Amino acid sequence: MLKLYDIAVQSRLLLGTARFPSPAILAEAVRRSKTEIVTVSLRRETSGGKASGAFFDLIRELGVRVLPNTAGCHSVQEAVLTAKMAREVFRTDWIKLEVIGHHDTLQPDVFGLVEAARILTAEGFQVFPYTTDDLVVAEKLLEAGCRVLMPWCAPIGSAMGPVNPMALRTFRAHFPDLPLIVDAGIGRPSHAAQVMELGYDAVLLNTAVAGAGDPASMAEAFALAIEAGRLAHSAVPLEPRDMAVPSTPVIGKAVFS
Repeated sequence: MLKLYDIAVQSRLLLGTARFPSPAILAEAVRRSKTEIVTVSLRRETSGGKASGAFFDLIRELGVRVLPNTAGCHSVQEAVLTAKMAREVFRTDWIKLEVIGHHDTLQPDVFGLVEAARILTAEGFQVFPYTTDDLVVAEKLLEAGCRVLMPWCAPIGSAMGPVNPMALRTFRAHFPDLPLIVDAGIGRPSHAAQVMELGYDAVLLNTAVAGAGDPASMAEAFALAIEAGRLAHSAVPLEPRDMAVPSTPVIGKAVFS
């Protein structure tokens, strides 16, 4: 069981809802992934005009918890305003906080991120910040009131997978009891299993599922990989060795001359 702020969930997969080929495919992907939490970009969906109403109706019909996000915001003011609008629309204090600082990598503006997190937590929001794997930034976010962190493993939508596993391992070790969700850059189920084996609590995906040839099947594949990675971490896998170790016992074997 994973507890995020005051809510407990079974699934460790959080699924984004953007760029799916159709509402029906999105609905099927959500069902097959067994996710309990989906992210929704208020800015992106409200820009769709009349279609946005049908989209929000679909999300409500799916019976999942909504984690609104501030995707597309490049300033503290934009992010805070978007978060307040999202709270009105979805009736939730949860917000996935993004303050983008670089147009090419979509890396967060960590200074703006901390400032926005401080403002929002003071106003009663429960903030899920999209951040880098920088430990100092992470500490500042905790000081600002965040109780969940969402470090990236690669640029958003890049599908590169963990580009710095050592940084992710160090991040996990530094915050052993804090809920940590890997967000951004995962492209394959094997990537998801890899970060779960490092001891992360959950994975947030969007492009890797929505952009697949069969999004619903890919969503199910990710769900299984995340479960496998979590189970493997709990089972304490062997660490790599620099030499061969025989799996067959050598003591007590018959000797033929």
